[in-house]
Amino acid sequence: MIARRVPVAFATLALGLGLVACTSEVGGQANPSSQVSATNSTPADSGDPFAGLSSCTILDQALAGQGFPQAEKTVADPAHGCHAKKPRAGDTPAVDVGLFLQAGGNYKDNVNNPGKASEGKVNERPAIEEQEPLNVKGQCAVRFQVRDSRALLSLAFGSDTAGACHQIEDLAPKVEPLLPKNN
Repeated sequence: MIARRVPVAFATLALGLGLVACTSEVGGQANPSSQVSATNSTPADSGDPFAGLSSCTILDQALAGQGFPQAEKTVADPAHGCHAKKPRAGDTPAVDVGLFLQAGGNYKDNVNNPGKASEGKVNERPAIEEQEPLNVKGQCAVRFQVRDSRALLSLAFGSDTAGACHQIEDLAPKVEPLLPKNN
């Protein structure tokens, strides 16, 4: 097992935001068999906690007042995901934020970069923060537990991974209360 230090900036933010990082790494590899193909239009009795919800609406509410345009459905997974992109401003790189509501997907599954992932909580909801989830600098993601499903919040910020994680740590506590409760 490889030991990993939590950056000082992350530890400081964790105290203020309620995202409590653990010292243990998240194990596991990508597991294609656990990927989800349900849609948001599934009837409410299907057990889909996201039935009737829109990832675009949730993302727009969480990003309100931050200069982002209205969220749009993603090309890769329009049934489950939306994103909003704030263009580059001077020396500040563009910021692209995405939210995917994945019914039936466990939030601990498909952690692509377990050596850079930490379990913790966002507003008391179990979550995992993963730096560079696609092994690309400037990306950070938070996976939220939503009953027996997951919501994935991702953020890309140029090639600045620390900056991406800082921004997602500010945004995650705004997204979390908009998700269905874990009852």
